[in-house]
Amino acid sequence: MNLVEILILSVGLAMDAFAVAIACGFIMKRPKISHAFKIALFFGVFQSAMPLLGWALARSFRELAQGFDHWIAFALLFFIGGKMIFEGFKPKDEQLEINPLQISTLLILSVATSIDALAAGISFSFLRITMLLPVIVIGLVTFAFSFAGVKIGSKIGHYLEHKVKILGGLVLIGLGVKVLAEHLTA
Repeated sequence: MNLVEILILSVGLAMDAFAVAIACGFIMKRPKISHAFKIALFFGVFQSAMPLLGWALARSFRELAQGFDHWIAFALLFFIGGKMIFEGFKPKDEQLEINPLQISTLLILSVATSIDALAAGISFSFLRITMLLPVIVIGLVTFAFSFAGVKIGSKIGHYLEHKVKILGGLVLIGLGVKVLAEHLTA
């Protein structure tokens, strides 16, 4: 696999994290650079680690991960998205804040957006690809897209005011449905 192919794959894998980062930017009033950095770092690290994990697991569990990875991603994205939508419909004084900077939220979102990267790692094992370059490029591309996504989301979020949580939740559920549909129709 050459660098151009790795870059194309990396951009494709980063799209879920980019969309979720936009949703995170939506629900934060005015994210600081450090907030965008934290979200991008989590997404980039998980997106780098999952192909490596998939590659390592592929030797003994190839069929297992491919059989249910889409259900895990769907369930995680649906849960977080549903919670955001539910909160978005509550009156302002009753709303609980979903904090995309909270470690537990970041962990759930990072895992959910990197399930495809786990599957890519499994395929890398089948193709006998050396992992160092793909892992680095996937992580850097995801970091860059996620950082930009938070900033873009924060700009758009100010125009949408109180409906931001609903829109962000719909984006997350849409991503979950997309992942599920792609795997069920493949």
